[in-house]
Amino acid sequence: MMENYFSKNLKYLREKNNMSQENLAKMLGVKLATISHWENERREANMGIVLQIAKIFNVREEILFENLKMIDIEKDLKNISNSVRIPVLGKIPAGIPLEAIKDIIDFEEIPNKWLVGGKEYFALRISGDSMIPGYNDGDTVIFQKSEDCESGLCCAVMVNGHDATFKKVIKQDNGIILMPLNSIYEPQMFSNEDVELLQIKILGIAREIRRKV
Repeated sequence: MMENYFSKNLKYLREKNNMSQENLAKMLGVKLATISHWENERREANMGIVLQIAKIFNVREEILFENLKMIDIEKDLKNISNSVRIPVLGKIPAGIPLEAIKDIIDFEEIPNKWLVGGKEYFALRISGDSMIPGYNDGDTVIFQKSEDCESGLCCAVMVNGHDATFKKVIKQDNGIILMPLNSIYEPQMFSNEDVELLQIKILGIAREIRRKV
């Protein structure tokens, strides 16, 4: 009977990328305990999950079931120590935690060193022209997860009852302004009371733009 190496390989790839079980669970949209079950051979992952894991670690899906000691590690795992894949979200529905969102439309690679210190990232596909000329419709923006930001930074912001919006955040003593970069659009101004009432919160700070040419 052929040995199933999935559990050992999943743990190896995760630790090789300095990724915690918690972070992997969030990226896959599963419970933390599920990762532990997979790594301890108490539960099997379905093929859809296997494909997501392969994309995250930038390997062929079949490699997850092979004996890593018997393969050409330099050929098949050359990117493992240098990068990791994060999900690209089509939208962020209101009231749903980032880690629970299933609307993953793609994956982007980021340097593994970005994760140092427990930092987490997600990406959004930009829709619309409110942030041109800085960001175009169809651009993918990498965000560092954060619940706060300095004034003047471009952020993904949740306003209760709507999908997340991507705007420049201007902080003032009496509230905040969500400022589009495109001058044809009006800024949105919110008092401190509005921020509380509408549950306006920062989701992430834009770190890098990925533009397909």
